[in-house]
Amino acid sequence: MKKKGKWLGGLAALLLSLPTQAQYAYDALRFSEMFQTGTARFQGIGGNQASLGGDASSIAGNPAGLGFYNRSELSISPAFTNINTRGSYIGQTTTDGKTTPNLAHASLVIAGNPQSYNRKWKRTSIGISFSRQQSFQNLFTYRGTNNRSSFGDYAVEQANARNISAERLDADDYNPNVNEAYSLEGAYYQLYLLNPSTAVGPPYFRYDRNSPTDQMGTFESTGAHSQWNFAYAGNYADKLYIGLSLGFNRINYSYTHTLNERYTAGQVFRGLTHSEDLNVTGNGFNGTLGVIYRATPALQLGGSITSPTFMGLRETFNEVASVDVIGIPADNQTTFVPDITRIPLAPNDFEYNITSPLRASGGATYFFGTNGFLTGTVEYVGFRGMRVNSRNLSGIDNTNFRNENNNEIRNTFNNTVNVRLGGEARMNQFRARAGVAYLGDPYRTMLDGLDRSKLLFSGGVGFRSERFFIDVTGTYYTFKSTFTPYVLNNPNDYASVDISNRNTNIIVTLGTFF
Repeated sequence: MKKKGKWLGGLAALLLSLPTQAQYAYDALRFSEMFQTGTARFQGIGGNQASLGGDASSIAGNPAGLGFYNRSELSISPAFTNINTRGSYIGQTTTDGKTTPNLAHASLVIAGNPQSYNRKWKRTSIGISFSRQQSFQNLFTYRGTNNRSSFGDYAVEQANARNISAERLDADDYNPNVNEAYSLEGAYYQLYLLNPSTAVGPPYFRYDRNSPTDQMGTFESTGAHSQWNFAYAGNYADKLYIGLSLGFNRINYSYTHTLNERYTAGQVFRGLTHSEDLNVTGNGFNGTLGVIYRATPALQLGGSITSPTFMGLRETFNEVASVDVIGIPADNQTTFVPDITRIPLAPNDFEYNITSPLRASGGATYFFGTNGFLTGTVEYVGFRGMRVNSRNLSGIDNTNFRNENNNEIRNTFNNTVNVRLGGEARMNQFRARAGVAYLGDPYRTMLDGLDRSKLLFSGGVGFRSERFFIDVTGTYYTFKSTFTPYVLNNPNDYASVDISNRNTNIIVTLGTFF
């Protein structure tokens, strides 16, 4: 069955409901934004990976950094992410939060034996790593008294936009044998929330239209975008380091959203509850080529380019409509309560492909002898180059799906530049680190009036001996986002949730040399 629309949710920048196929353009962004990855050491210096080697983060960042290894290493990086949200909706504010453990990074680096001193190629190394590229954890609630509309108005407008007859809503959009609807308006028609005003049906209306509506919603998402990388690097004359990495990605994203409405002056309905859930899984692959050049003993220059990630995704979307009935008016001036007050919609399964942005980065690192270093990176992300397509529909529908979403991408998103700065101070075996990262707003215009650029602050400490090391880093960042429970023809009739997000990530890296 062809997918007719789903709601969009996510942790990063945009949380909107878009009832068209072009919504998959926003999925492309959701699965492509990356904040900060790698070990505690590299996250502590702002995520700089372009020109600094000798860390397992190089496997997925700039693989040329593996060429600096002269002994093998095994490490693991557990993490804890704390999410705090504050949602403002129609004059009321609610707060929520949760803390989730995760595995941020794990790696194995095998350093090759030194080559003959008469050879220019001094050493090669290989690396294998698992890294958490994105976290989809999020939680927020909202509530407020809406004097302009209800979710029921959205169902009415959907039915009127289709100009579908009541007979077809009965025959085509609902299966009484299994109590399952094939459209949102089909479900609410059976629940008497929307009703025909003519003999054939449209235009439709709903009861209790003038009642103030107490609305309360809960949104929670889970999952992650993880990546396995296999890298190989070489060291030429202790001056030039070259590396290649292949990445294999796994996407697992889920969300649930429930909207409860109570009609404070309802005569026919006390309210409704609409719930939905989405699950997306998929796989992808990419490649990274990197170089680092030691210009002087104190200065290193580096850069890398990462191909788009080619992802195949499969999703399942479910909705359930239910109403709380006082009494439905009948022809003889009496009322009745229907036998059925809850109807699930048929699950929607859909398969599609996303091509993520190309990424390129360049940077420099300056060493202050053995006392530490400063490092900086400039990263280009080609969001306008994202692409979406599907073979799940008919021929012409596949073409329309591709064109509609890709035009939406070009019209909505901009290529961005991210800037990262960081440094490390060394005191014998101890390390202290700090970093900051600016991530540009990927939208061409300020959607909902919000600047969606992000500023990340990080800091950490570490200890290194001849046999093992331990690093601890904390990263803190805030950003604004919005969520729109439903959209109506008149923008003045519906509201959005303004969300303030405050996230803290604590990561610990434990490693041993051998």
